[in-house]
Amino acid sequence: NGERASQLLPSLLEDIPEARLNLAIYYLRKADVIEAEELLKGMEPSTPQEYILSAVVNATSGQIKDNPTLIRSAQTSFQAVGASPSECDTIPGRQCMASCFFLLKQFDDVNIYLSSVKSYMSGDDDFTWNYGISLASTGNFKAAEEMLKTIHNTSYKSEYCFLSWLARCYVMNGTPEKAWELYLGTKNVDESYQLLDLIANDCYQMGHFLHAAKAFNILEKVDSDSDIWEGKRGACIGAFQKIVVAKEWDN
Repeated sequence: NGERASQLLPSLLEDIPEARLNLAIYYLRKADVIEAEELLKGMEPSTPQEYILSAVVNATSGQIKDNPTLIRSAQTSFQAVGASPSECDTIPGRQCMASCFFLLKQFDDVNIYLSSVKSYMSGDDDFTWNYGISLASTGNFKAAEEMLKTIHNTSYKSEYCFLSWLARCYVMNGTPEKAWELYLGTKNVDESYQLLDLIANDCYQMGHFLHAAKAFNILEKVDSDSDIWEGKRGACIGAFQKIVVAKEWDN
């Protein structure tokens, strides 16, 4: 599993080209993007594997640094592999095109490429994460929820990005109570507030007014912004109207 990579590979960098790539992969798996980026600095990719690794490092670093130049470089490298005649019909080639379109936020195209290799990626949390978010980004919340719920990596499942997308899926699929449970289990104060704000607005949009009112009520205790008060008032009115309509229907 690469436990000794940091001890063995550095001494092989000058003699074995693959050592540099393997060490960069090791750093990425350890979430040490800075070391991976430094290791590949100045490398001119010449093989599909080198292009892919360079693209992954640039995409990750570009998103962390909010650097559009690095992200464009990653897009170019992914596309170079995905569009090449030798790789376009391979699983890595199609994943590269999906990654290129993901960075471009063209999620309909992402879904086309990822769906074509889905049967080969069972149990791959990275694939499931990307596909789930892409499906949700195109409004296919039912399929997105099913994908995201199959992720096993506990570090992924604790990230705000995961929690927010899964909460949105729950709300859009008519189970706001599950989104509320996610909020109750969130420990980070800032992330808890952000998640509550998302739940409040999504529930209001979908007509889940009781949960929207609960969320806005808690938000109001933290922030007295007039928009939150208006949201709370609107949600309470909506919840009351639903009760009235239900009683009239029963009669």
